[in-house]
Amino acid sequence: MTTPQPPKHLRRSDLRATAQLLTQATRQVAQVVEGMHRSVLDRIGLPGGATPGRTRGITGLVYRSIDGVAALVGQGADSALAQTERWLPPAPDGPDSPQRLALRAALNGVMGDRLAEQGNPLALPMNLVFAGEPLDLAKPPSQPQPRLLIVLHGLCMNDQQWTTTEQGQTVNQGETLAQVLGATPLFLRYNTGRHIADNGRELAQQLEALVRHWPVPVTQISLLGHSMGGLVARSAVWVAQTDGMSWPTHLRHLVTLGTPHHGAPLERAGQWVHTVLGALPHTAPLATLARLRSAGITDLRHGQVRSDEATQANRFDHPDDRRLPLPLPKGVACFAVAATLAGQRSRVAERLLGDGLVPLRSALGQHDDPAHQLAFAPEHQCVLYRTGHLGLLSSPAVTAQLLRWLG
Repeated sequence: MTTPQPPKHLRRSDLRATAQLLTQATRQVAQVVEGMHRSVLDRIGLPGGATPGRTRGITGLVYRSIDGVAALVGQGADSALAQTERWLPPAPDGPDSPQRLALRAALNGVMGDRLAEQGNPLALPMNLVFAGEPLDLAKPPSQPQPRLLIVLHGLCMNDQQWTTTEQGQTVNQGETLAQVLGATPLFLRYNTGRHIADNGRELAQQLEALVRHWPVPVTQISLLGHSMGGLVARSAVWVAQTDGMSWPTHLRHLVTLGTPHHGAPLERAGQWVHTVLGALPHTAPLATLARLRSAGITDLRHGQVRSDEATQANRFDHPDDRRLPLPLPKGVACFAVAATLAGQRSRVAERLLGDGLVPLRSALGQHDDPAHQLAFAPEHQCVLYRTGHLGLLSSPAVTAQLLRWLG
């Protein structure tokens, strides 16, 4: 009998992943410092390099040498460490510990697009998870149900964080809902730093394969998304319907919890900081640091879910809302749960306070432009008071409301 591998905090590939991050950080810092150096030269009337943000002469040579050496050392270290991994014990690494998975999820939310582009081992692949393990359709659950509940987490989070506590009791709304509905719960684990549209397309493709290879004919699919997860769900439905996939014919419910359908103020504040830094001569190089935030985060500025929006030439230079309208999918029962830290509804609470991260109107899909208004039926909306963004995951009132809607 094979002994199960215990969860691990460290993996064989961590040294190589860390070396890649250090190389990137070194090159980025050198670029910022050179930019500030150039801005000082411009201020006192001395010539700089031919390229904006670059210096000339010996000074420029020093900065370019730092960048070149860092890149060369990084490539050499990556190659050497990759070879070293082959000499380590060949036993499987085993599952991530909850602490490691939480750290990877947070890192992916902040810079996951870059991790994926560079092939960094810390980048999270997209997986549907059942009973804590990535689903293997060659070895499906022993008692597969014809009804599927797909549960999607939010930015910087992972599937395990649906399990939380409330007054000393363990709460997992996905598990509870699936048990009552007689459905198989599948939790999505994904890199939240990628464009929402990219995650939506990959999810749509995985659901198409899931329906095709599920051991029993699928009769119903329900999507439950918290925060960014609701946007990824909407994106997946749009992609599937646009491309003529079959799984949306089984889709019955779409539920969003605290989803920023029309954006989140914190990302708009990040864009404001980026704009202000770029407008001042001495701080313009620091605007580079603001550009480090991931594609997933910048998509939250206005709630972008479509690929034709996510592929704009420069996502940092267009602070205005350029989305194309995307209504709720027809023929699907759509529900929205929103929260506010206030004790009662008011104009200030709706527009400013919200649940601490997402304004009330955004979570309910309300917009001043009728073209962007999401038509959640009044009886398909629920507002919770004195509740924060993460509190939605453990709120008994949310669980009860979901059971009333879907049960």
